[in-house]
Amino acid sequence: MHPAFSVIFLTTLIGAGQGLFLALFTGQLYASIKLIEPQGAEFYGIGSVLSLLLLIAGLAASFFHLGRPERAWRAAAMWRTSWLSREVIVLPLMMAVVFFYGVFHWMGWTAPLFVVGGGTLPIDATFLLGLIGILVAFALFVCTGMIYASVKFLEEWHSPYTVANFTFLGMASGFMLAAAFSAYLGNHLVGFYGTWAVVFTLLGLATRGASLLRNMTLKRKSSLQTAIGVRHRVIEQKSQGFTGGSFNTREFFHHKSPEFLKQVRLAFLVLVFPVPVLMIGLAYVMESPTLPIMAFLIQYTGLLAERWYFFAEANHPQNLYYQSIS
Repeated sequence: MHPAFSVIFLTTLIGAGQGLFLALFTGQLYASIKLIEPQGAEFYGIGSVLSLLLLIAGLAASFFHLGRPERAWRAAAMWRTSWLSREVIVLPLMMAVVFFYGVFHWMGWTAPLFVVGGGTLPIDATFLLGLIGILVAFALFVCTGMIYASVKFLEEWHSPYTVANFTFLGMASGFMLAAAFSAYLGNHLVGFYGTWAVVFTLLGLATRGASLLRNMTLKRKSSLQTAIGVRHRVIEQKSQGFTGGSFNTREFFHHKSPEFLKQVRLAFLVLVFPVPVLMIGLAYVMESPTLPIMAFLIQYTGLLAERWYFFAEANHPQNLYYQSIS
């Protein structure tokens, strides 16, 4: 498939935004049960603004993928059958939850509504919003991943690994950003968020590595015979069928060499996984305020390459029919 940068930025930005929100609420939960030191309203307020900005930026990027942006609202009409429609509905819900979560923290509306766990866990409005946000965030991860995993004829995408990769890599980037944010503020949560970022990065490595191995050994269901409807054993294509380019030749193939794809794959495998993990480890040892920020920037750059490869890796069956130019 042809990787569209609008969709690449959409999926990576909203994934980081969701992951950052999950990181913020994870910190609040741990602080509520006194496992880490509590943070003030500024931490959650500014953190929510960062999460919301990432979600808004991802939504804005998606408009560049539309032929008629003014009709974007119609994308929600097919919510009964379309994962894209469900994503269009869930994404604004995610943005609303993040917005109110940040506002409630910033305004100090955190008085306990009731207490559970034998009086050890106070529940306030932000805690309830956080619980709702967890459900909405994971629903959004599923919707985004299933847009691609539900396409049966693109065998590289049609796998549970697709949803798992979107989820774990989004959470890895979000928690890595939380570690960078903590380092910037100078609080003591860099190790906490960095540890979770490493965990999700390693989980992402496991699922992404498994998907790469799976796709390398795929037994194709389509062939040149099925592509043109001719059952003869020996078929040799002489012409593409076009004197020039077309929508089919532009949108369903990346037009890059196999060597270029190998370089992109190697780049994201290095930038997304070992380098950020190493830098977070060094930041913990050296107590560096800049290494976590660099770790996030490097990992996000790698995620752009990973998402480009994800789209380019999918081999549309129509390419069997249009594989030769002349």
